[in-house]
Amino acid sequence: MASDSNQGAAAKPKPKPPPLPLSVRLQLAGLTAAIDAVERRDGTVNRCLYGVIDRLLSARASPRPDASGLRSYDVTMDASRGIWARVFAPAAADRPLPVVVYFHGGGFALFSPAIGPFNGVCRRLCAALGAVVVSVNYRLAPEHRWPAAYDDGVDALRFLDARGGVPGLDDGVPVDLGSCFLAGESAGGNIVHHVANRWAAAWQPSARALRVAGVFPVQPYFGGVERTPSELELEGVAPVVNLRRSDFSWTAFLPDGATRDHPAAHVTDENADLADDFPPAMVIIGGFDPLMDWQRRYADVLRRKGKEVLVAAYQGMFHGFYGFPELPEATKVLQDMK
Repeated sequence: MASDSNQGAAAKPKPKPPPLPLSVRLQLAGLTAAIDAVERRDGTVNRCLYGVIDRLLSARASPRPDASGLRSYDVTMDASRGIWARVFAPAAADRPLPVVVYFHGGGFALFSPAIGPFNGVCRRLCAALGAVVVSVNYRLAPEHRWPAAYDDGVDALRFLDARGGVPGLDDGVPVDLGSCFLAGESAGGNIVHHVANRWAAAWQPSARALRVAGVFPVQPYFGGVERTPSELELEGVAPVVNLRRSDFSWTAFLPDGATRDHPAAHVTDENADLADDFPPAMVIIGGFDPLMDWQRRYADVLRRKGKEVLVAAYQGMFHGFYGFPELPEATKVLQDMK
């Protein structure tokens, strides 16, 4: 039955891509070209070439407040594993601010908090949400496979909890770790789910101060062996995500020999473990994202398991759209998150 359904979906006419500004189309072309250049067919990453691209695309932290009153700086969390974070904060605040711990995208294998698009997203998150944003540099696959990224995410929360706040903030910027939110897009959205689940199950009961009050999986990277209708219908027409790139990411991240039905990817399985205290979720979906069927199933599973969930869908938006401030929807999603 599933095979017949997939064949029928594949036979449908391909939808037309949404109209996008020329600047966005050029950025998308450059981004996908860079991804394809460094991802090898054997499931490894050309780290030499990637290092060049990373340096070209990365932005430095800005310790001094800019015209909008925001600043950023880097904090080492675990030098032995290369875990660090870029902190985005206002120069001053008249009340304790919530904390957003952010996990960048990149198919588990690419990028960092310093990469221009994610650096920009976090600055806009900080300004729009009125929060301190802590963007975590987790270890990358395939050199560090599952569950390394999840371990690093939990350890980032433990780092903040042990210190009772965010290191490096001025005295005039108090924070409220009891209002800590997790946010991340694509692979980062996947990490958000698993870190929140682990924290709720094992760490929150004994935490000193940090409580995950909610999560924002932004177009999270979920999957399975099945090819969903949206994956088939949008193959070859949607930017950023296609079947080949998705398969590369799962092959790089999952344990050797695992299929895409591994629990890290296939969270829409009714038998998937979900902590009793899993936090409220706002699942953000783009209407031109091949992964949207998996994301809708994820929201449905959360509902069926009695969790509070809100779906925010943006018609015609591609995977990673909120990283492009030229698009009105990129501003709208931040307003909705607030």
